[in-house]
Amino acid sequence: MSKNKKQFGVWIDSENAVIAGRENVDNGDFVILAHAKSAGKEGNSNENAGNNAQQGKLVKLFKEITSHMQNVDEVHVTGTGDVQEQFIRYLSTTPQYKNTIAKESTSNKMSDESFIQFITTQFN
Repeated sequence: MSKNKKQFGVWIDSENAVIAGRENVDNGDFVILAHAKSAGKEGNSNENAGNNAQQGKLVKLFKEITSHMQNVDEVHVTGTGDVQEQFIRYLSTTPQYKNTIAKESTSNKMSDESFIQFITTQFN
């Protein structure tokens, strides 16, 4: 008998994320587990400080997302821009997530209901 996988979906842009997972951790329908938001923009004295602050905010956002994804086997990451690739890279360099199977796609912001449908199709 095959083990049920812990599957998650994440819609992400540079400031927001929506995390979906299964109702019973490793089975059941997908549900929205959480919405995450990065800290607001601060004024910076120079571009380098701004880039460092932006990277720090992204890491905080990534940590908040992963706090909702315990023992993840598979994740589908979608959203706008290149932040999905940054999140997948973050997972691959974080010891407890390095064996996670991560797939990505690009999509515009969608309602929670549409996101649930989208993630469900990714894992069927």
